[in-house]
Amino acid sequence: MDVKLIFLDLDGTLLDSRKQISKKNYDTLARAAAHGIHIVPCTGRFYNGIPENVRALPFVRYVVTVNGAQILDTKTGQALVREEIAPEQAERVYDRLDALPVIYDCFVDGAAYMDARFYAQIDDYITEPSVRSMVKALRQPVPDFRGLMRSRHAAVQKIQMFFRDQTQRHAAWAALAQVFPELNVTSSISNNVELTAKRANKGDALRFLCRLCRAQPQQALAFGDSDNDRPMLEAGFGVAMANADEALLRAADYVTASNDEDGVAAAIVHFCTEISEAGAGRT
Repeated sequence: MDVKLIFLDLDGTLLDSRKQISKKNYDTLARAAAHGIHIVPCTGRFYNGIPENVRALPFVRYVVTVNGAQILDTKTGQALVREEIAPEQAERVYDRLDALPVIYDCFVDGAAYMDARFYAQIDDYITEPSVRSMVKALRQPVPDFRGLMRSRHAAVQKIQMFFRDQTQRHAAWAALAQVFPELNVTSSISNNVELTAKRANKGDALRFLCRLCRAQPQQALAFGDSDNDRPMLEAGFGVAMANADEALLRAADYVTASNDEDGVAAAIVHFCTEISEAGAGRT
């Protein structure tokens, strides 16, 4: 397979359960980069919320953040793409969310904000320890979230909500998609729902970077495990992790081992025949 780019979701995909990059994954990506393949982290996180071990990868130039709301050129510091929700549209979404049994936040200019009353309830809504600690570390609690957003009148990269009840979550997901057809409604973890601008998705990001790098989408390996990865897997050659959502497993072109079993490395070696498991170790 003539692979030109490798797109990598982070949580549940490149990162193992301890949020680390395994040596085998690192070494395989380094060998792919040495063969001229672009390595592209592609995440729902904002850039400064990406773990340092990913931001420090020496062979990464392009990074897709906030599900495609922003694409960064790390060499120049330039945002190549910005796809955001207008402030007025975000206000309509907040009105809707205030009527739901959720806590919610939003991403603006590479930071995440949450009303202090919601921040105080994180433990009640997020039971998975790694997700809970990540949310607490990356959200800025503010005393008057909506007042702050109105005063800033800034475009929003992502609005995210968390549910305690799966039945309520599925109902809200369907309702939000119907009420706001001009937005993407997706999910990255088991109890959240996320809204972004229509073109802020990982599939459009993949196609944009393929054009920039003069490659065809079928020359891009796209790795993921959650619903927000689906557009990326459908746009390129889709590789689902063994730990992926059931729907994503069905949508993928190929299923590799889990994120705790070096699944990224295994699929790269499988499809990039010029990259063997022998080679230089991590430095």
